[in-house]
Amino acid sequence: MKQKITRRVMLSLAATTAALSLAACGGNVGGGSADGATFPSGPVTFTVGQAPGGSTDLIARAVAEGMAEKLGVAIPVVNKPGANGALATEEVAAMKADGQNLVLLNASLITITPLAVAADEAVSLDKLDVIAGLSQDDYVMVASTKSGVKSVEDLTKSTSKLSFGTTGVGTGSQLAQALLLAQAKVEGTIVPFDSGSPALTAVMGNQVQVSTVQLGEAKPQIDAGTVTPLVVFSSERNEFLPEVPTAIEAGYDVPVSQYRAIAAPKGLSAETKTALVESVKAAVAKDTYKSFNESTLLTPKEISGEEVVTEWNALAAKYKKLTEQYNISLASN
Repeated sequence: MKQKITRRVMLSLAATTAALSLAACGGNVGGGSADGATFPSGPVTFTVGQAPGGSTDLIARAVAEGMAEKLGVAIPVVNKPGANGALATEEVAAMKADGQNLVLLNASLITITPLAVAADEAVSLDKLDVIAGLSQDDYVMVASTKSGVKSVEDLTKSTSKLSFGTTGVGTGSQLAQALLLAQAKVEGTIVPFDSGSPALTAVMGNQVQVSTVQLGEAKPQIDAGTVTPLVVFSSERNEFLPEVPTAIEAGYDVPVSQYRAIAAPKGLSAETKTALVESVKAAVAKDTYKSFNESTLLTPKEISGEEVVTEWNALAAKYKKLTEQYNISLASN
């Protein structure tokens, strides 16, 4: 009798220990990973290839909060800036396909940067499983109030030699501006800056007359009347700047926006990918995330990973064709 009781106690303890171990690994909130282990098996690392405090970093932190709540594990955001996110993306792509490592992608890295770097430096989606698209960040062309330029038509008719600020090699703002100027047959002096902030400051001070920057950077100065918006480069008018026409409305084939998406190393199991997709859906549905989008002037672009791949590859092909058609070299601007 004593042996039976002891054996029963031991079996009970073993079952309890197994249950506690499963809970510590995240329980069954997700699915199986590529090697059959339970997902998530601990914190999920979210890598961002840009510096802390920028729009890409803030988006990652906003969505990670809701994903962590759904998955039941911590999702720390790790910043590894360099080469417009290429270094971080390649690093994550080479990791194990178990869902424990994610990267936030900027569309420009896939669709535009390859036009400005050597072929062996370009990043492809082929090594990644794209989980979901998140948002759209639009570009706006602004002019100095002292320049007297109030529209693209004014640019084409200007008798003054204008200077144009650029915001970095291989960026959407660089491509959008270069395409519009080429299509409008506007010539001027190109002045390079390393980001949107100094380019915008130069426009405010009339050191350059025109530049194209992200809407979130320009909107406070537009509202203050210190710069004049000319066009936005989204396919449709931006809800945060509804009075400003698109470049397409002005007669130019320049649909350029920045998009973000979440990706993981290629080869996720169906169960793990489903768990990640569901966690993203839960995150973007939260009121706090919706408020974040509004406060940062982001337009939701919450599409499936498959749609992201299709759209981004199509954009890459379109941009390549346009730059060849207008003989534009992003590397030299």
